[in-house]
Amino acid sequence: MTRIHHLALVGFLLLPLYSRSETSREAIARATAAVAAATPRAQADPAHPIFHVASPAQWMNDPNGPIFYRGYYHLFYQLTPFSDQSGVKYWGHVRSRDLVKWEHLPIAIAPSDDLGEASIWSGCCTINGEGRPMIFYTSIGKGKSPFDQAEQWAATSDDNLIHWQKPSANPVLTDAVNNGTNIYDWRDPFIFKDGGKTFMVLGGHLAKDGQAAVNIYEAENPAFTQWKYRGVLFQIPGAPTAECPNFFKLGDEWVLFVSPYGKVQYFIGSFDATTCRFTAHTNGLLDYGPDFYAPNTMQLSDGRRLVWGWVKGFPDGRGWNGCLSLPRQLSLSPDGRLCQKPAPQLHRLRGQPARLQNVSLTDHPEMLSLPRTNTLEIQAELELKTAKGVALELRSDAETGPAITVRLDRENLKVLGINAPLHSAGKLNLRIFLDRSVVEIFANDSVCITKTIQPPGSNATLEIHALGGKASLQRLDAWPMKTIW
Repeated sequence: MTRIHHLALVGFLLLPLYSRSETSREAIARATAAVAAATPRAQADPAHPIFHVASPAQWMNDPNGPIFYRGYYHLFYQLTPFSDQSGVKYWGHVRSRDLVKWEHLPIAIAPSDDLGEASIWSGCCTINGEGRPMIFYTSIGKGKSPFDQAEQWAATSDDNLIHWQKPSANPVLTDAVNNGTNIYDWRDPFIFKDGGKTFMVLGGHLAKDGQAAVNIYEAENPAFTQWKYRGVLFQIPGAPTAECPNFFKLGDEWVLFVSPYGKVQYFIGSFDATTCRFTAHTNGLLDYGPDFYAPNTMQLSDGRRLVWGWVKGFPDGRGWNGCLSLPRQLSLSPDGRLCQKPAPQLHRLRGQPARLQNVSLTDHPEMLSLPRTNTLEIQAELELKTAKGVALELRSDAETGPAITVRLDRENLKVLGINAPLHSAGKLNLRIFLDRSVVEIFANDSVCITKTIQPPGSNATLEIHALGGKASLQRLDAWPMKTIW
């Protein structure tokens, strides 16, 4: 749950007033009707993405609890069902068999007014030691401050993950578990397992105005309803807080993601399960764009790790706001850097391509007419030769904003005023995903930039040329992309 959503409690002003407490089931029914009523307007908006996961309507933010279970990829997300601005949070829900086609499912969980909840913030989904699917989330109580009065609650489900019940064990964790350690903005539980033990990490900060820290807890029973505080897993240097921590093993290393009210940071290092301490030796940014935040990850049965983030920065007043990034597959390079590339299943969304092959690039632009749509994937394989760099420019005649310009050299990737360091050795692999008002760019499977934009027209052309010398374009493909729904 992100800082700008401390205003979530104000969202109650958007809700009808009731003279009695409302059950979670009643809240879900009312929220479902509100989203349905807003959907026609949201779906008619030409800026609404079609191959990124998004709520049918209204505000959405953080991805929550991604899990692969019994043949389906499940994704939950923070949803404000009564407005296209941030307000009281519910958990929306989608699922897919193949990461290609998705379906909307009923709202999973809602604030239980009759149990004293005001809003339900981010968290995770896991299978507990008794074999039951279990959601953990941060609960904000009525009249309580998320700054220093948050609690961690749970919900359990039958095997289809559609219907959820909140057990009598709630709250599962209160600040009493911290044994006198003050933790502010204590939220966003994430579960991981190691050496036969189950652990939870939670974000926050140890001083009222800083000392960002990820705290760690160990499960003490198979039902995951009893936990022991194991201390501070890791402190984030120079950060005000550590939202949405994810901690997981990737190859032989351990990786920590944190969202510190700014660009998402990652740390790579080692974990001592006996002392519950993490030692980092490498760090970086998961995405250099301004509009990617609060990622959440999922491990597949074959060990691969996928991540989704919240794409933010859309204009207000459109009947919808927010979507999730494309699923990214994580790995480590031989020299220990974090690599990320679009999940390979996304190839199945491609239509018939426009193509350039084996072109020698100079400072004179080569042009390619793109498929007549503003939902595209563009992939280019380049070698700089004597050139200092290469520039690509996507232009349309629509009066919807500036062209999308991408510049690459041996050390930098520049997109729409955003600069990111790039390790290339002269060979470049570039993938651009344009989904109406969202652009995601991947360079050499190591650098990502996510940005919301004004949608270009559907009659675009692509210009590409070398900068200060000659370059080789082995191949450039531009595919129209189909909807995921």
